[in-house]
Amino acid sequence: MPNVKTPSTALATALTIAGSDSGGGAGIQADLKTFHTFGVFGASAVTAVTAQNTIGVQAVQALDPAIVRRQIESVRSDLRPAAAKTGMLAHAGIVRAVVEGLRGFAEPLVVDPVMVATSGDRLLDPAAVDAILDELVPLAALVTPNLPEAEILAGRPVRTLEEMSAAARAIVARGAGAALIKGGHGSGEEVVDLLWDGERERVWRSPRIRTTETHGTGCTLSAAITAGLADGFALEPAIERGLAFTHAAIASAPGLGAGRGPLDHWATPGRYSP
Repeated sequence: MPNVKTPSTALATALTIAGSDSGGGAGIQADLKTFHTFGVFGASAVTAVTAQNTIGVQAVQALDPAIVRRQIESVRSDLRPAAAKTGMLAHAGIVRAVVEGLRGFAEPLVVDPVMVATSGDRLLDPAAVDAILDELVPLAALVTPNLPEAEILAGRPVRTLEEMSAAARAIVARGAGAALIKGGHGSGEEVVDLLWDGERERVWRSPRIRTTETHGTGCTLSAAITAGLADGFALEPAIERGLAFTHAAIASAPGLGAGRGPLDHWATPGRYSP
């Protein structure tokens, strides 16, 4: 009699839809490492391949939108991800392929609107911004822009706490369930992160770590939040745990490479539970 496989209900699966970072510090590599650290099985749909290291991005090759969509559909049909996230989407055709691949996806979706690498290299075709706002943002349970990305999405300056609040509201008004405006690109002795979920505003403050070891910070945070959502956390506790983990991962970064180095994706998540 053939073996009958009994599906596991103990291990949650999360899907990352993002670009590949050959340097291993950002993109799907950072996402999968973070999922693993949180005890979540990671699946991936690759949107682009980059020649990239801690110094910068030397080349980008976007994949055909059709294969991006097929990857998403393949994972969904078998592994049944309990949450998903998007990262680098390169151009409008890929954005629309992702939207089609996620059609009917009822689980939480985190949209990290990756537009510019930590090194300053542009990673998103400007024509894709409208597609993200019009088609992808309305599918998101959470959008996680940094300050420059929030300015692009909200169409207004985002520097002060009041401007962060207004930007978060503008993004939620475009259909997102919530917006977390990340303050890592700000100045001052504290990093201020602001969440608006359509009803309640929450602000987190943490000491700013003066370091260049920040490659993949946004990917790591959004992946940590996604892992929490896949594991059944409510949105705010998932964010709180993700912020604490990312802060610790920056603090204990391994110091690799000659430029902006990657984080410590081996930081222990259990120490940072809300």
